[in-house]
Amino acid sequence: MTYTSLKAVRGALLAATAFLACLAPTPAQADPGPRGADTSDTWLVLGVDRGETRTGTASGHLLLCDPPQGHPRAADACAELAAVNGRITGIPARDTYCPMVYAPVTAHAHGQWRGQPVEYTETFSNRCMMEARTGSVFALDGTQPS
Repeated sequence: MTYTSLKAVRGALLAATAFLACLAPTPAQADPGPRGADTSDTWLVLGVDRGETRTGTASGHLLLCDPPQGHPRAADACAELAAVNGRITGIPARDTYCPMVYAPVTAHAHGQWRGQPVEYTETFSNRCMMEARTGSVFALDGTQPS
Protein backbone atom coordinates (compact mmCIF):
# COMPACT_ATOMS: atom_id res chain seq x y z
CA MET A 1 0.00 0.00 0.00
CA THR A 2 1.38 3.43 -0.94
CA TYR A 3 0.94 6.57 1.06
CA THR A 4 0.65 9.95 -0.62
CA SER A 5 2.22 12.91 0.97
CA LEU A 6 0.04 15.44 2.74
CA LYS A 7 1.21 18.21 0.37
CA ALA A 8 0.06 16.25 -2.67
CA VAL A 9 -3.40 15.66 -1.14
CA ARG A 10 -3.77 19.34 -0.22
CA GLY A 11 -2.73 20.39 -3.72
CA ALA A 12 -5.22 18.01 -5.33
CA LEU A 13 -8.04 19.23 -3.05
CA LEU A 14 -7.17 22.85 -3.75
CA ALA A 15 -7.16 22.25 -7.50
CA ALA A 16 -10.51 20.40 -7.33
CA THR A 17 -12.05 23.21 -5.26
CA ALA A 18 -10.85 25.85 -7.69
CA PHE A 19 -12.23 23.85 -10.61
CA LEU A 20 -15.64 23.43 -8.95
CA ALA A 21 -15.76 27.12 -8.04
CA CYS A 22 -15.38 27.97 -11.74
CA LEU A 23 -18.38 25.80 -12.55
CA ALA A 24 -20.68 27.26 -9.89
CA PRO A 25 -23.22 29.80 -11.19
CA THR A 26 -22.64 33.36 -10.09
CA PRO A 27 -25.49 35.34 -8.54
CA ALA A 28 -27.51 37.37 -11.03
CA GLN A 29 -26.95 41.10 -10.91
CA ALA A 30 -29.96 43.39 -10.94
CA ASP A 31 -30.55 45.13 -14.25
CA PRO A 32 -30.17 48.87 -13.63
CA GLY A 33 -32.81 49.62 -16.27
CA PRO A 34 -32.72 52.20 -19.02
CA ARG A 35 -31.66 55.14 -16.83
CA GLY A 36 -29.52 53.41 -14.21
CA ALA A 37 -30.42 54.35 -10.64
CA ASP A 38 -32.81 57.14 -11.71
CA THR A 39 -35.56 54.73 -12.81
CA SER A 40 -36.61 54.22 -9.20
CA ASP A 41 -38.12 57.71 -8.87
CA THR A 42 -40.77 57.47 -11.63
CA TRP A 43 -42.74 54.26 -12.12
CA LEU A 44 -46.39 53.21 -11.88
CA VAL A 45 -48.04 49.82 -11.75
CA LEU A 46 -51.46 50.14 -13.40
CA GLY A 47 -54.41 47.77 -13.47
CA VAL A 48 -58.12 47.61 -14.23
CA ASP A 49 -60.51 45.18 -12.54
CA ARG A 50 -64.07 44.43 -13.53
CA GLY A 51 -66.60 45.38 -10.89
CA GLU A 52 -66.91 47.95 -8.14
CA THR A 53 -63.98 46.81 -6.03
CA ARG A 54 -60.37 46.03 -6.61
CA THR A 55 -60.14 42.27 -6.77
CA GLY A 56 -56.40 42.03 -7.22
CA THR A 57 -56.86 39.48 -10.00
CA ALA A 58 -56.04 41.85 -12.85
CA SER A 59 -52.46 41.80 -13.99
CA GLY A 60 -50.55 45.04 -13.57
CA HIS A 61 -48.66 46.90 -16.25
CA LEU A 62 -45.46 48.69 -15.31
CA LEU A 63 -45.27 52.18 -16.81
CA LEU A 64 -41.87 53.85 -17.07
CA CYS A 65 -41.60 57.29 -18.62
CA ASP A 66 -37.93 57.98 -19.31
CA PRO A 67 -38.01 56.63 -21.96
CA PRO A 68 -41.70 55.63 -22.23
CA GLN A 69 -42.03 51.85 -22.00
CA GLY A 70 -43.86 48.93 -20.42
CA HIS A 71 -47.36 50.08 -21.44
CA PRO A 72 -49.15 49.71 -24.78
CA ARG A 73 -49.53 53.50 -25.08
CA ALA A 74 -46.62 54.55 -22.87
CA ALA A 75 -45.72 57.76 -24.75
CA ASP A 76 -49.29 59.10 -24.59
CA ALA A 77 -49.78 58.06 -20.95
CA CYS A 78 -46.47 59.64 -19.90
CA ALA A 79 -47.26 62.89 -21.72
CA GLU A 80 -50.69 63.10 -20.06
CA LEU A 81 -49.23 62.40 -16.62
CA ALA A 82 -46.39 64.88 -17.14
CA ALA A 83 -48.92 67.60 -17.95
CA VAL A 84 -50.57 67.12 -14.53
CA ASN A 85 -47.40 66.31 -12.54
CA GLY A 86 -48.42 62.67 -12.11
CA ARG A 87 -51.87 63.35 -10.62
CA ILE A 88 -54.25 60.99 -12.42
CA THR A 89 -57.26 62.94 -11.10
CA GLY A 90 -55.82 66.06 -12.76
CA ILE A 91 -56.10 64.64 -16.29
CA PRO A 92 -58.76 66.74 -18.08
CA ALA A 93 -61.92 64.87 -18.98
CA ARG A 94 -62.40 64.19 -22.67
CA ASP A 95 -65.56 65.49 -24.28
CA THR A 96 -67.10 62.24 -25.48
CA TYR A 97 -70.36 60.35 -25.47
CA CYS A 98 -70.42 57.13 -23.47
CA PRO A 99 -73.24 54.58 -23.44
CA MET A 100 -75.41 54.55 -20.36
CA VAL A 101 -74.56 50.94 -19.66
CA TYR A 102 -73.61 49.98 -16.13
CA ALA A 103 -70.59 47.72 -16.41
CA PRO A 104 -68.33 48.98 -13.60
CA VAL A 105 -64.56 48.89 -13.74
CA THR A 106 -62.10 49.83 -11.02
CA ALA A 107 -58.83 51.44 -12.07
CA HIS A 108 -55.88 51.35 -9.71
CA ALA A 109 -52.32 52.63 -9.73
CA HIS A 110 -49.47 52.69 -7.28
CA GLY A 111 -45.87 53.76 -7.53
CA GLN A 112 -43.94 57.01 -7.69
CA TRP A 113 -43.98 60.06 -9.90
CA ARG A 114 -40.68 61.96 -9.73
CA GLY A 115 -40.09 60.62 -6.23
CA GLN A 116 -43.61 61.39 -4.92
CA PRO A 117 -45.82 58.44 -3.93
CA VAL A 118 -48.84 57.72 -6.10
CA GLU A 119 -51.85 55.74 -4.85
CA TYR A 120 -55.01 55.81 -6.95
CA THR A 121 -58.19 53.74 -7.01
CA GLU A 122 -61.44 54.81 -8.64
CA THR A 123 -64.51 52.96 -9.87
CA PHE A 124 -66.22 54.09 -13.08
CA SER A 125 -69.64 53.10 -14.39
CA ASN A 126 -68.04 51.62 -17.53
CA ARG A 127 -64.79 51.48 -19.48
CA CYS A 128 -65.75 54.42 -21.71
CA MET A 129 -66.21 56.68 -18.68
CA MET A 130 -62.86 55.51 -17.27
CA GLU A 131 -61.04 56.32 -20.52
CA ALA A 132 -62.79 59.69 -20.80
CA ARG A 133 -61.51 60.63 -17.33
CA THR A 134 -58.05 59.02 -17.37
CA GLY A 135 -56.98 59.32 -21.01
CA SER A 136 -54.36 56.83 -22.11
CA VAL A 137 -53.17 55.92 -18.62
CA PHE A 138 -55.50 52.92 -18.26
CA ALA A 139 -55.75 52.08 -21.98
CA LEU A 140 -53.89 48.88 -21.19
CA ASP A 141 -55.18 46.97 -24.19
CA GLY A 142 -53.52 49.44 -26.58
CA THR A 143 -56.73 50.83 -28.08
CA GLN A 144 -57.37 54.53 -28.51
CA PRO A 145 -59.52 55.96 -25.70
CA SER A 146 -63.07 56.87 -26.74
